[in-house]
Amino acid sequence: MSQLSVNHEVEYGKTQGDFVIDHKYIFEVGGADKTFKQIADLPNSFVLADNIEYATGKKLPLWIVGLTY
Repeated sequence: MSQLSVNHEVEYGKTQGDFVIDHKYIFEVGGADKTFKQIADLPNSFVLADNIEYATGKKLPLWIVGLTY
């Protein structure tokens, strides 16, 4: 995520989510079976899941983060 930090503030999630972008967007990272349980009530929250090919709603494939390089 260091490439993203050139134009955005990237920090580890202190209480919820694995990381937060610009104090606004919350991301939880996990496998294909990862649910929204940990971030269910948070606005602007997304799951980045490994081993999926396509986005479904706010569940995005983890590989999409590689497009920020």
